Amino acid sequence: MIELLHLTKKFGDLVAVNDVSLTVPRGEFFAVLGPNAAGKTTTIRILAGLLKPTSGSARVAGFDVQTESLEARRRVAYVPDFPFLYDKLTPWEFFRFTGQLFRMAEARIQTTCRELVPRFGLEAFINKPIEGLSHGTRQRVAIVSALMHDPEVFIIDEPMVGLDPHHVRVVKDILKERSLAGMTVFLSTHQLSVAEEMADRIGIIHQGKLIAVGTRDELRKQSGASGALEKTFLSLTAEEKTLATETNP
Repeated sequence: MIELLHLTKKFGDLVAVNDVSLTVPRGEFFAVLGPNAAGKTTTIRILAGLLKPTSGSARVAGFDVQTESLEARRRVAYVPDFPFLYDKLTPWEFFRFTGQLFRMAEARIQTTCRELVPRFGLEAFINKPIEGLSHGTRQRVAIVSALMHDPEVFIIDEPMVGLDPHHVRVVKDILKERSLAGMTVFLSTHQLSVAEEMADRIGIIHQGKLIAVGTRDELRKQSGASGALEKTFLSLTAEEKTLATETNP
């Protein structure tokens, strides 16, 4: 479960996240959409414990990410759009390192790798230095390492960056499988088709505010736009932009 309560983050005069409150229950696949600089990545970094909020709070799996950070991080996996990996390690060494961080037994590390490595097509790269791998392959390594400890909450920012169509399908399938098994997924993306296909609910962030939350049908009703999610998204963000302009001429 994820709980945001009046979450606010300021950088000087810039309000990147503005009084956001949201609950994402266990096992829900939640996608967050928004224009560039809307506040999506800042929200995610607060959830992952990488940024401290100016005010408000964030909880994952029942633990406050600031005051109970160790317990929260044990239950969370976070994959940024450009993940940091240890370039001198091989994927196998990196997976063992990650597993040991989460106090996984060696046997469990090996069993998990035997399940995930073939599924993500990493057999040919398992003993090659990460520094020589393509961006898409590095992204697959990052996702596998994040899934290894069977997290309760999986936070991922632009998961399809650099992936070919085959591995896009693999990522979609495994995240949906894990979600159905009880893992909460919080996904940020610019690809409206991914949100439309995968998410149980969708949130739209614009100018730091959470302006809409709901299923695809609920968002369509709110916007008054029929058809694809793209029309709904454009309608809601255009209305919010117009309102902001009228309020602050």
